[in-house]
Amino acid sequence: MARAVLSQADISRALTRISHEILESNRGSSDLVILGIPTRGVILARRIAETIARIEPDAAPPPAGALDVTMYRDDLTRTRTRTPQPTELPPGGIDGKTVVLVDDVLFSGRTIRAAFDALNDLGRARAVRLAVLIDRGHREFPIRADFVGKNLPSSTRERINVRLTEIDGDDAVAIDDSVTAEGGEA
Repeated sequence: MARAVLSQADISRALTRISHEILESNRGSSDLVILGIPTRGVILARRIAETIARIEPDAAPPPAGALDVTMYRDDLTRTRTRTPQPTELPPGGIDGKTVVLVDDVLFSGRTIRAAFDALNDLGRARAVRLAVLIDRGHREFPIRADFVGKNLPSSTRERINVRLTEIDGDDAVAIDDSVTAEGGEA
């Protein structure tokens, strides 16, 4: 049974807050690159870049792109993998820039560890920050998000479902507790 935890308005407020926090941390939008991790992280990255552009209309909008980490994962043999998506870097790349990685849910930290490896192959960022819509805990790597929409402690038996209009037709976050301990559907 799924239980709603964030509505469309909640997600919008969280992304606006994250955008403000990114601007404050970076002291503006100069030399900022927003990279989303496919699939939903890319959509969230674009939304954050658009929000930053609205907040600072006189500044150049930060470029947004996509960073596919599929082939950098260390658990490819143990979990289902999705088809790799293209990595899309903005013109000028990431060298000397502050890169904000964006993902929908931070869980074990394995995806973010893979993202660090992928970034290293693409250039040398001045700094790397992490923005997530949901931080659910249960880290396997010492990784912490710099910008969090909602901390949502959950059981490892639960699944966090993030829905975004561009893919799913609506914006919502729900916890589904019908997942077994092995990760399969009950």
